[in-house]
Amino acid sequence: MPIAVVRAETFYTPPPSLPADAWADVPAAELVWRWYETRMGRRVTPPAETVDDTYFARINQNRWIADCSCGSAAVVSPTDPRYACTECGWGWCALVFPADAASVEASLLALKPSLRNWWNPDDPNNPDRPIVGAPGPAPWVTS
Repeated sequence: MPIAVVRAETFYTPPPSLPADAWADVPAAELVWRWYETRMGRRVTPPAETVDDTYFARINQNRWIADCSCGSAAVVSPTDPRYACTECGWGWCALVFPADAASVEASLLALKPSLRNWWNPDDPNNPDRPIVGAPGPAPWVTS
């Protein structure tokens, strides 16, 4: 059986001292906050407000992630398309996932997990995004 692409629900799990389903009622986008709080050993509070920013989710080495403008990132899930940074505390941002996230995941399953990477074609940070208005080859260059 292939290794599934990792989502927040399977990455951020309770510590061994708690039952495996202790965080079952926590929405996927908020799991990082619960996990972070447990690891830091102190109370951290997710932001209360939603901001107008929108980020594109991507797959990086077999994990759905969202990158914050501060340089931090977190594992996210298409089941809860929100993101709030635990590092800088910026408010809840909307996340853009592909319309069929399961198909994107399935398209990567033939690759080793460390090679599974995917960018939304509309993401301005996508390194493979075509440059609009890029010059074509010089007229004297032939193929």
